[in-house]
Amino acid sequence: MKVRDAVEADAEALAAVADAPKRAMRRLIRDRTVRIATAETDADPNADAPVVDDSVLGFVGFDVRDGVLHVTRLGGTEDAVRRLLEEPLRFASSEHLPVEVLVLESETPLQTAVEHVGFERVGYGPNFDGTPTVRYYLDETN
Repeated sequence: MKVRDAVEADAEALAAVADAPKRAMRRLIRDRTVRIATAETDADPNADAPVVDDSVLGFVGFDVRDGVLHVTRLGGTEDAVRRLLEEPLRFASSEHLPVEVLVLESETPLQTAVEHVGFERVGYGPNFDGTPTVRYYLDETN
C-alpha cells in the first residue's frame, strides 16, 4: 500500500470509494488535506499524479478548526483506513491537537478501524443526509 497526497485528477476514484458526487470530492481535495492509499504499482514512486491503473483503496480528508483536528471524510478498506489515520494523527501529535472523527453509524468497518487506532467513542454526532453518525475523539496532548 502506498500513501500520497490526493490531486484533483483523483476526484473520480474518490467519488467511487465514497459513493459521493465527483464535484464534492474535487471540492474536498481543494479545501482540505487529503491523503489516499493506493495499491502498490510499478509507477514512479515520486510522482504525485495518479496513474490510470492506480487502484484507490481509501482516503482521508482533514483540517483544523477551533484547535481540533477534524477528520472530515474517511473511506475505503479497513486496512487502508487504519493506515490513513496515521496521517492526521501524526500531524495532530506534532501540533499538540486533539482529533475528532465522525463515522456513519452504518459503517461498522470504519468504526472498527477508528477504534483500532485508539479513538474513543464519545457519543453521537450530527445526521448526514438523515443517517446518524458516531463521534470519536482522541486527545494525546495531556
